[in-house]
Amino acid sequence: MAKIIGIGNALVDVLLYLDSDEALGRLGLAKGSMHLIDNDEASRLNRSIESLHKELATGGSAANTILALALLGDEPGLIGCIGQDDMGHYLVTQAHARGIDARFLQTPDGPTGVATTFITPDGERTFATHLGAAALMAPEMLTQGCMDGYQLLHVEGYLVQNHSLMERLMQMAKENGLTVSYDLASYNVIRDDYDFVHHLVTDYVDIVFANRDEAAAFSRQDDPEVALKQLAELTNTAVVKLGGKGAIGMLREVDGTWVHAEAPLRERVKVVDTTAAGDFFAAGFLHGLTHECDLFNCLDLGNRIAAEVIQVTGTAVSQTQLRKAIGRE
Repeated sequence: MAKIIGIGNALVDVLLYLDSDEALGRLGLAKGSMHLIDNDEASRLNRSIESLHKELATGGSAANTILALALLGDEPGLIGCIGQDDMGHYLVTQAHARGIDARFLQTPDGPTGVATTFITPDGERTFATHLGAAALMAPEMLTQGCMDGYQLLHVEGYLVQNHSLMERLMQMAKENGLTVSYDLASYNVIRDDYDFVHHLVTDYVDIVFANRDEAAAFSRQDDPEVALKQLAELTNTAVVKLGGKGAIGMLREVDGTWVHAEAPLRERVKVVDTTAAGDFFAAGFLHGLTHECDLFNCLDLGNRIAAEVIQVTGTAVSQTQLRKAIGRE
């Protein structure tokens, strides 16, 4: 069985519930998107939410995927950059407790990153992210042995702003014979750095994950099936997530043929928080892939795992829940 290591922004999620979408407007945030904020913006945001109830959770797209893989019984690893502070200690402690091989890089030059996550009544999440130490991860920090023992690298698209890091990372993965899985992350990330994202997918990526909006931003086509076909022409395996309608996937080697897996019935799923739904979907899919499942069953596992995490706050889903969802309990 191939082992999976992820790399991404190592973040602590600060979760807040809003009683209406209007509150996002007052904060200047577009619903469903991810906004990077600087030190001054983070300070202003913290003052505006100071009196609100908050919950802490481990965060970061790749970190969420790796967490789900650990809960499914795999033995994954994780690379990220953290500060020498309490939030960094929290991430290390949580990773070890969950059986994750945490290959964290530490820097004294910035605090551990925080993703302030606003959850609206429909379960949609909007991020205001202060990357802190995560943004300080540099190509020279990636040693030759950092991926040893793993055969598949899962990369979160939020790293794309750091071109030199992403180029080095992808090159190292290919030099070491790893399969590269890539999550497109967010439609605005693709829109703002389209040419470089397209280069990464075309030249390095073997497996690509996108939701409907991300697929449209990448392909410049609104039809998810058309977008899927374009993605499959560039990679070995392409997946477009359709939320409550499940997911579709295509293999490049099977010309023009795509597979659809339905999501679990809505009446069985009570949406509490869509945080990490796409990340957990990727975990289910990759778990199936490394256990030699076919494309349909990989999609189905992704749907099942995603359906579990959206019924809890953040990523507070239990190992028993996930294993039961895929018929392991």
